[in-house]
Amino acid sequence: MKTPPSANWAESFRYGFRDCVYPTSVDALCETVARSKNLKVLGSRHSFNAIADGDLAIILSEMPVDPVVAADGASVSVGGHATYGELASFLNERKLAIHNLASLPHISIAGAIATATHGSGDGNGNLATAVSAIEFVNADGALSHLKRGDPDFAGAVVHLGALGVITRVTLDVMPEFEVAQGVYEGLSWPALLANFDAIMGAGYSVSVFTQWGEQAGAIWLKRNAGADSWAEDMFGAVRSTVKRHPIIGLDPQNSTDQLQQYGRWSDRLPHFKMGFTPSNGEEIQSEYHVPRRYAGAAIEALLGIRERFAHLIQASEFRTVAADDLWLSPQYQRDTLSIHFTWVREQAAVEEAVSHIEEVLSAFQALPHWGKVFSLRPIGRLYPKFAEFSALRDRLDPQRKFSNMWLETVLA
Repeated sequence: MKTPPSANWAESFRYGFRDCVYPTSVDALCETVARSKNLKVLGSRHSFNAIADGDLAIILSEMPVDPVVAADGASVSVGGHATYGELASFLNERKLAIHNLASLPHISIAGAIATATHGSGDGNGNLATAVSAIEFVNADGALSHLKRGDPDFAGAVVHLGALGVITRVTLDVMPEFEVAQGVYEGLSWPALLANFDAIMGAGYSVSVFTQWGEQAGAIWLKRNAGADSWAEDMFGAVRSTVKRHPIIGLDPQNSTDQLQQYGRWSDRLPHFKMGFTPSNGEEIQSEYHVPRRYAGAAIEALLGIRERFAHLIQASEFRTVAADDLWLSPQYQRDTLSIHFTWVREQAAVEEAVSHIEEVLSAFQALPHWGKVFSLRPIGRLYPKFAEFSALRDRLDPQRKFSNMWLETVLA
């Protein structure tokens, strides 16, 4: 046994693991799962709550990643513990791509799909929507497979780590494409609210960064090659002539290239470069998803209480995500506006701010990001397919080997 990790990536959450193991093969992993009473898998440790906490930490970093492109070139199979940055490097060598990436490429594939992590873009589903098959170890130590179209597939992709240990993931791929990124600064709140759909639909992936001040903030526009020319201003926001970091005042060298220069999809769709510390590092994160039709009303409601949380903000971000059919996805059968908060690392103050935000957003059917900070309470029942997921969980893990107190609370 090795010393288990003590904290998440941002040092904002402390784990309670007593032991950890590093299996080097699928057979070794199956044996470990079969003989263990309680275990959780740790990937890149980018979650900000207890979703991955437990007695025994399973860390898959010593298992092979072994990416393989299908014979028809339409998919890639890869070890679930691989990061998106590692996958992108492999795909770039073969002139292939996946449809989208999250803000940082450092996160593991299995962890991202388990929590419905996402990028942005009106036509882009979250990262789990690219999954066409999964291989995982059941609670009894047996290896199982599910593919798109199987009865349980839509319930098992966004699984919260509650169904088993993901060993391989198969993802849809497409031909590589180029993206350019430009930043437009000085966007006003009236301009954002009056032109929200036009702004968010102006590129392949669009983010609006805000600190909830007098101005709305900046539009980060990511466009495919061949898109329209880059105007000097966008709804009153002016195109920046220097590189920016999403968190105002930080060195932009950590950020992906901007200034409308085209480059690989994987070098522009994230906000942060693979070889650098992403975001600030010392932070807490929260995020809420509301149906797209409530976007303007939800933003205005938050503006009404910003004095209760704006002083804790390092950066906040608006993104859009397309609807899907995955049971525990916050985008299940609904396009969403996703409202992200990067907080200073002051846990008690952030939890109080989150309670105010949740009270306001409850009127708009808000759902929190599964891997970030929110008020601990039963939220599974807010999902239309929660009963079906519970039944699937009862079949795959009747003894709750992959559970913990956090999961038992949110899935009550």
